[in-house]
This record gives sequence, structure tokens and C-alpha cells, in this order.
Amino acid sequence: MSTNATARATVVAPSPPSTPRLVLPPARAGQAVLDGGWWPRSWDPVAELPGLVAALSDRYGPIRQLMLNSGTWDGRFRRLAVGTAVVRMGWFASLDPAVLIATTGSGDQLDILVVPPKTLPEAAKLAMTAAIEPTNITRAPDILAATPAAPSPDPADGTDQNAVWDNEGGHIPTSHPHRPANAFTTVIPGTVLTSPTRKGVGRVVPVAT
Repeated sequence: MSTNATARATVVAPSPPSTPRLVLPPARAGQAVLDGGWWPRSWDPVAELPGLVAALSDRYGPIRQLMLNSGTWDGRFRRLAVGTAVVRMGWFASLDPAVLIATTGSGDQLDILVVPPKTLPEAAKLAMTAAIEPTNITRAPDILAATPAAPSPDPADGTDQNAVWDNEGGHIPTSHPHRPANAFTTVIPGTVLTSPTRKGVGRVVPVAT
């Protein structure tokens, strides 16, 4: 399939989609800049986005559109079919790679921190923890820039650092005394939240390429 044809295509997600490395706050904070943190395993949108859409839909209701940076991901397409839902895709050069924007069926906007796939586990956890703090006013690129780099793993020990998250159950540590123990989870099933879009937070309208 040509590049142009691929860009116009509807891509059907694998079934079942993979479980995303995603953290969401227990409730949306009105003053917070971000609505969650996501650490994809690769830049392959077909492999990574279906699980994210499924998890966000479980929490916030149907997702009708995703907006992503056009230069970061390995491929583009116009629509993504996840189960019975079809999600419209928007790819923008002006949207920072550290942010993914999801729009729900009720019109709420979810701004999700995107942690690069090759980030080491401890650094990724720090970034995602910062993203879901209810008082966070730091934007996604600044969170990534401020996250201390973890030391490079020793290849001789045979440890797959990217598997640590999965082996530990995909949870952010809950040792912070100011956060409830159930505040962090990978996939949060259950109640659909329909909180209105936060007020007082500036929005950048991307320009399509």
C-alpha cells in the first residue's frame, strides 16, 4: 500500500489490544495541566494506540478522536477501528511529541503525557507520577526535560529493563504518603467520568500538515 493510501486508510486494531502502560488520576483535577501519563512500548501506532483507546474508553466513555505529533510515530492513518468504535486520527507537526490529545464522545479533552518508549523504568515512573499530580501545572515537555536520566543498564546482566514495568504488575509505586494507595493503576475499569473541560488552561490548536 502506498504512503498516501495508508494515510487515508482505516486501520483495524488487533484483538485483543495490548494492555497499555498508562496511569490515570482517580479524578480529574480542575487546575491540573495533564490528565494522565502513557509509556508506549514502541512508536508503532497500530501496536500501541488500540490499547490506549480501550483503556481511556473504559474510564471516560467512547473516544472519538486522537491527535498526535506527525513526525514521531512510525506511520499515519486517518481512522482506527477498535472493537465496534472508529476513532478519527489527527497528525500535526505543531503538536509537541510529549503530548497526545484524546477527545471523548461528550467533547471532553484529555491531555496525556507521552513518555518515549526507550525511557528507562524509573525515569518513566517519575514522569508519569508527575503528570497525574492533582496540583501539577508543569506541561508535558517540561516534565520530560526535568525527569532525571536513569543509569544505563549493564547488558551483561541480561536484564530487560523495559520488562520491569510488566513484571511488577504495571503499577507506579504507592509509597507517597500524600496519595491514596489506589490512586495509581494501569487500566481503570468502571465509572465513566464526564467532567467538563478544565477552565483556565490554555489550549494550542495544532495546524494540520
